[in-house]
Amino acid sequence: MSELIRQIGQRIRNYRVQKGFSQERLAELSGCHPTYIGQIERGEKNATLESIEKISSALKIPLSTLFEKLEPQNASQSIPLQCYELLLAQSKEEQEQLFHILSSIIKYREEK
Repeated sequence: MSELIRQIGQRIRNYRVQKGFSQERLAELSGCHPTYIGQIERGEKNATLESIEKISSALKIPLSTLFEKLEPQNASQSIPLQCYELLLAQSKEEQEQLFHILSSIIKYREEK
């Protein structure tokens, strides 16, 4: 499958985990089959826009959020985008902690 399909699936998984939902719970909330949710998350299925809209609604996130900052296919080594995806997979509390740690490191380096 294409890199875009994989990225969208990974992003859906990240938000699902962040919300504390199982694949079964997300399937129930979105009206999709649990197997379909798993296939989308693994990038095995090219989900319809209608399915992605149902999933984003179940996750209570704007549809546009799933498509923000998608990296071009030839930029898979982009460190800032990899950091974005890594942070996205964490809970809000963990995101705040990681931001604080990173800010502290940068501030420390600037003071040297």
